[in-house]
Order: sequence, then structure tokens, then C-alpha cells
Amino acid sequence: MTNHPDVQTQRGNRDPVPIGNLSGFKTYFQADLLSGFLVFLIALPLCLGISLASGFPPLAGVFTAIIGSIVAASISNSELTIKGPAAGLIVIVLGCVTDFGGDGMAGGWTDTDLQAYRATLAVGVVAAILQVSLGLLRVGIIGEFFPTAVVHGMLAAIGVIIVVKQIPVALGVAAKGEPLELLRQLPEFILGANPAIALIGLVSIAIMFSWPMFEARFNRLRRVPSALLVLAVAIPMGMAVDFIRQHPFFSADNENPIDEQFLVQMPTEVFGMFSEITTPDFTALKQPKAWWWVVLFFTIGSIESLLSAKAIDRLDPYKRKPNHDRDLVAVGTANVAASLVGGLPMISEIVRSRSNIDNGAKTRFSGFWHGIFLLLCVGLIPTVLHLIPLAALAAMLVYTGFRLAHPREFITAYKIGREQFIVFTTTVIAILATDLLVGVLVGIGVKFLLCIIDGVPLRSLFKPHLEVTPGDGDMCVIRAHQSAVFSNWIPFRRKLERIGLANRQNVTVDLSATTLVDHSVREKLHEMQGIFAEEGLELNIIGLNGPLAQTDH
Repeated sequence: MTNHPDVQTQRGNRDPVPIGNLSGFKTYFQADLLSGFLVFLIALPLCLGISLASGFPPLAGVFTAIIGSIVAASISNSELTIKGPAAGLIVIVLGCVTDFGGDGMAGGWTDTDLQAYRATLAVGVVAAILQVSLGLLRVGIIGEFFPTAVVHGMLAAIGVIIVVKQIPVALGVAAKGEPLELLRQLPEFILGANPAIALIGLVSIAIMFSWPMFEARFNRLRRVPSALLVLAVAIPMGMAVDFIRQHPFFSADNENPIDEQFLVQMPTEVFGMFSEITTPDFTALKQPKAWWWVVLFFTIGSIESLLSAKAIDRLDPYKRKPNHDRDLVAVGTANVAASLVGGLPMISEIVRSRSNIDNGAKTRFSGFWHGIFLLLCVGLIPTVLHLIPLAALAAMLVYTGFRLAHPREFITAYKIGREQFIVFTTTVIAILATDLLVGVLVGIGVKFLLCIIDGVPLRSLFKPHLEVTPGDGDMCVIRAHQSAVFSNWIPFRRKLERIGLANRQNVTVDLSATTLVDHSVREKLHEMQGIFAEEGLELNIIGLNGPLAQTDH
């Protein structure tokens, strides 16, 4: 097979690997354009919904997605990741807006809301600069530090928070409070629901939850996004209710208000989106609390983006391996640009990236096209977008939150073992009772405590004790002593990379002399076996109870 100048060739000179350069743009134009359009159909309602749930104007998420598709894609060498606003960041963004006095757009857009919005943008700029610095210092591997149970617990807690905050919106009920308080009030929200709005919300939720079953039975439906179907049903329902005209809706002798506040607020003129550009208020950084939010934005955003990028790497059919430090620089640079014009923070987003891959995208230009379609849609038909009921967007987020906090996550943690379940549930409860960063730190603290209880020597918590000896032929043996746990995994991994991948030799890891090999390290070693295999090398693991390669987790 003759190679085009736009492709590299995989091992064995068989399969061409697309590259997103000028030649790749021409070669894969049709595939990338189609995938970009299909991703746009998913991204549009999610961008609007995530913005509103975060206490930002609806167009903020669209600004972020457009900038991510241009700025981040031009810097990162990750071909198929879609950068944009993510449901996982809703909690910290809304928390920051609320802490600065904003109402999360729950009571209409006021001057106080605008000030809180601009203060949050300033926080976003500083956090993004820290992200760029982290990438330039080549410490993106820091994402490897966090225990698997803590990460999954964080995502599950975020899912719970999203669900409890969006259910009132889907029911047409005003609600404020902390997650646990909102959970207690769910019966009141149901009893006080606005019937007209609740009908739209419940129908939308039903579509979101039932559509995957139809997709599983009918392959032709797989390319029809459930979010698009929700809009196709919810917009006519909203027009029938006549949200545009302020009027009461009577049911069971109760009067329920109906007006435009239950629709997405959009500029009415063509390309009026540019009048929505908002700049940060950097004077907010004089307040000490701003820096707490900078740490949260930087830490949680970086963790989520790195973990998402790793997950997407595994899905790439061409097994391309982007540089995660460079990807973090790309995300941070795009976040600076987005925050300067009023956008939400972004990460490498899994759902849209997975859709991009499934739709047959070849290069980064698929992400570029999805951004162009967003720009044209919001710029040319804003009055159509104004017809979207907020209850429909809330339904999409309820589904997203449920997937993050699916009962299966708790069952899986329980099946893995006692330690994993304790850390997972502790992280979830701590986040719901406090906030994201405190909850994550509590989870890590519990993990450390369990390691010590299980007999891990204190001196090996952060430094692995590794003995390297030559083996037979081209095989090198690394014997680990004392422990192999999440907190000493990073130097352990670097040793594997330096001896095995850099020197192109097979490696056997002997763990028989360790006191404890925790689940996080077992999972990461299994992942390293795949990386070695892709390079034509072997990574053998001995000394564990049960074969590592057969683990289901």
C-alpha cells in the first residue's frame, strides 16, 4: 500500500494512520465533516444545558465549545478528542458563582448575577494559566496519582449533585440549597410541580432513558442522538403551552405561571451572540475566597481532563498516543481564551469524543467542524433556540448525572473489595456533605489510612523500592519490595517506561515480595501491559494472587 503524505503507518506497514494536517484535511474531509455535524447535534443542547446549570448565560457553553474546537485542537496532538464544557464541572462552576453572590439564573439575570459571573471568569483565567504551567512543566502524569476509587467516587458524587439540582428545573420548581438538603426536599418538589412544565420534563426524561434500548434493537437509530429527539418533541410541546405569552396555567384549582423564563434566553438578532461576550472582573481576585476556587477549578478540571483524555486514547481505532502534557497545555490555553470572552471551563469531553469516534471521524478537523456548525446555528437561528424549554435541557442533565452515579458504580466498587467500597462511598458522602476538593482529600486520606492498616510501611508510601536485574535474553526483571500502592505508582511507572519502553526490552515485574499491591496499581499495571503490547513488547506480572490479565476491572 502506498502511503499518502497525510498518514503515518502502523507497525508492519499495513494500516495508514490519519494525521490532522492540510493533506489530512483534504483526504478525510467527508468523514470528518459528517462526524462533526453529528457531534454538533449532541453538543448544542448539552452546551446550553451545562451553561444554565452552571449559573452562566446559555451561550457561555457554546463559546467554550467553539474555542475548544479551534484553539485546543490546533495545539493538542490528540486527533479525536472533543474539547468543551462538561457536566462534571457544573458543581464547581455553580458553587463559585453562588459564593460570589450569584443566584445561578434561578431568579432572572440581575446585576449581582453579572458580577458573580465576571468574578468566576477571573477565577477561570487564573486556573487555566496554572493548567498551561502544569503542562509545560511536563507533570501531566500527576493524574496517575489519584486512586481509582476516589476518582469514581468523585464522578458519582457529581452525578448525584447534578440530578438533585436539575430535577426541580425539570418540574418547573424553584429550589436552592446544598445537595443533601435538596435530596430531602424531593417529595416537596414533586408535589409542587408545575404540571405543564413537568409534563415536558418527564417526557424528555423518559426519552433520554428509553432511547438506548431502541438503539440496541435497531442499529439504524444509533446515529440519532437522544438529545436531538428530545428537542424535536419538547419544542412543539412548549409551543403548545405557549411560553412566549405570559399567562396562568390552571390545574386542580392551582394557578401556575407560564412565561418566557422557562425557555432558553437567546439574543434575537442574527449573530447577536457576539453582543453576549463578557470579560472577567479581575478585582474579584483580591478576595481570599477566589483563590480557593482557583485551586478547585485547576485541580478538578485538570484531573477530569487528563483522565478523560486517557479514556479516549483507548478508544482510538488507530491507537494514536497523544502527549498528555501537550494536551493539558492545549486545554489550558483554550480555557484562558474562553474565560476572557465569557465561556465556561472546558475539558476533553468523553461523551462527545466517543460519539466522534463512533461516527467515523479520522482527524482533529471533525472537532473543528462541530465548532463551525455551532457557530452557524447559534449565529443564524437564535430565535429557534429560544423555543427550547429549560425542562428539556434539565432532563438531559438528569440522564447524564444518573449515568455518572449509576447504581452499577456502587455495585462494582463493592464487588472489587472492602477497601475499594469504603474509599468510594466515603468520597461520595464527603463530597455531598462538603465540596469537591475536600471530599477528594477525605477519600485520599481514607485510602492512606487503609494502606497503613494493611501493613504498608510508611517509608514506602511515596517511594517504591524496586530492584532491577537482567533476566534471560532480552528480558529485564523488576522486583518490587514492601508495597506497590497508588501513592508510589508514578515513580514505579516511570521506571517501567524508562527500562522497558525507552530501551525497547521486555520486562517482568515480580511483586511476590510486596506487603500490598492495591487495586489502583493492579489496574494501572494491566493498562501498562496494553501499552507494552502496542509497542511489540511484553510486560509480564508475577507474584500476585490470581492472574492480573483476567481482572474485570
